[in-house]
Amino acid sequence: MPNALELTGIRKSFDGFAALTDAHFEARWGEVHALLGENGAGKSSLMNIAAGLYAPEAGQLLVDDNPVRFAGPRDAARHRIGMVHQHFKLVRPFTVAENILLTAPAPAPAEFQSHGERLREISRVIRNKASELGFEIDPSKRVDALSIAEQQRVEILKVLLAGARILILDEPTAVLTDQEAARLLQTVQGLARGGSAVVLVTHKMADVKTYADRVTVMRGGRTVATLAPGATSVAELVKLTVGESIATQSYQAAKSPRGPVRLTVRRLRSAASPEGRRVLDGVELELHAGEIYGLAGVGGNGQGELAGAIMGLPDAGGALEGEIHLNGHGDLKAMSAPERRNVGIAAIPADRYGLALAGGLSVAENYAIGRVHTGRYGPAWHLRRGRMQDDTQQAVRAFDVQGVRSVAQKAALLSGGNAQKLVLAREFGKAPSLVLAHSPSRGLDVRASAEVHARLRAARDGGAAVLLISEDLDEVLQLADRVGVMARGRIAGEFAQPADRQAIGQAMVDHG
Repeated sequence: MPNALELTGIRKSFDGFAALTDAHFEARWGEVHALLGENGAGKSSLMNIAAGLYAPEAGQLLVDDNPVRFAGPRDAARHRIGMVHQHFKLVRPFTVAENILLTAPAPAPAEFQSHGERLREISRVIRNKASELGFEIDPSKRVDALSIAEQQRVEILKVLLAGARILILDEPTAVLTDQEAARLLQTVQGLARGGSAVVLVTHKMADVKTYADRVTVMRGGRTVATLAPGATSVAELVKLTVGESIATQSYQAAKSPRGPVRLTVRRLRSAASPEGRRVLDGVELELHAGEIYGLAGVGGNGQGELAGAIMGLPDAGGALEGEIHLNGHGDLKAMSAPERRNVGIAAIPADRYGLALAGGLSVAENYAIGRVHTGRYGPAWHLRRGRMQDDTQQAVRAFDVQGVRSVAQKAALLSGGNAQKLVLAREFGKAPSLVLAHSPSRGLDVRASAEVHARLRAARDGGAAVLLISEDLDEVLQLADRVGVMARGRIAGEFAQPADRQAIGQAMVDHG
């Protein structure tokens, strides 16, 4: 039987930097093939070549053992290759149905008479496919009103409904709960058993061990090994991935007793929709200095809106009732974004490229933007760029941001893990009193995740109050001193460490 997809001898560089050097990969029909590697190892670059986004500088791409050369993603789609990217390719002001309609196969000319009829038909198809996958998706909802997890489900639906049989999934379970991830990967495994080929780009060793038939490891733009997960230990996989063994993380208690209440949220409610639903519906929580409070829950239950309300985003659930009180500074709802920074609030948003970084600006500009309002770099119309670059170079060294050949290079050229480290360098440039971290290790490899987690623990141990919002229950249990479950716009339960994973999972399901 021919291979579904094969790449051999692939080379690719960006801005003079070699991202891939002699990379190899193959996926067979009927298998789930995992692809492992650190951030910057070349996994996404290699799969972007398979999906037609990049053209290789050398090497060969085969589909069904036939050489192919793609002019773009449409060519790849014609060969029934579809990729769900880690950073979504959705039109935010469009509805779910409108986004999927953009890539859905065109109907016969006489089958539909109007755009409205096509939307109604694709909405019906979306509901059926979503039900089959166990997703809850409203086809009429705008993408910019969806949580990160919901947007990911839309991407998966979009690719499948476009007819993909070679399915490339880049970190598909990064923002899903245990139950959602298991259901999705069981579905993906079912697609493979039905004859499709699935490439699973992931950093979750448990997913590889449970669901992958084979695994390929990349490091430094090269293919290191291809092997059977069942015959390989997690420790061996980690060592192949990062070149050294990294200890499995577990919960580490704070070094000192927690301090006084730093943040109080009382009766926080967002404006009601025409149907009477409130995204935030009476949130109540207290966060102490010197603790990490982990907020778990199924995506779409108000976590993003709560994060936006604390950060001061204008679309955080609309007009807000209730109180977000920062000890010694009053109600945050009355503060501007610069005022929030001045009182020591650091924010690590879930969408690092949409909310934390401007990819088209330089590394130095992205770092310095957090301090421009303080006057450190002079007036906004005549910035002291030399000082900006000096500060950025020091921060890049201190936070080990790799891949920065010059602080004048665009931030978009950084890998996911290094982009996140740049965000941390900026947000932790001054010791924060309150840290909001929303899915801080989403899409990061083992090493980068460990570094991010170490920074959050250090902030806690330095006296900061840390609010961790994550749909990765492993991350919550590794970091949080207390765990809250958010459901239907409110805190549905709280758990002290050592927390019972099953009890937390049950609370998420019961109230979700």
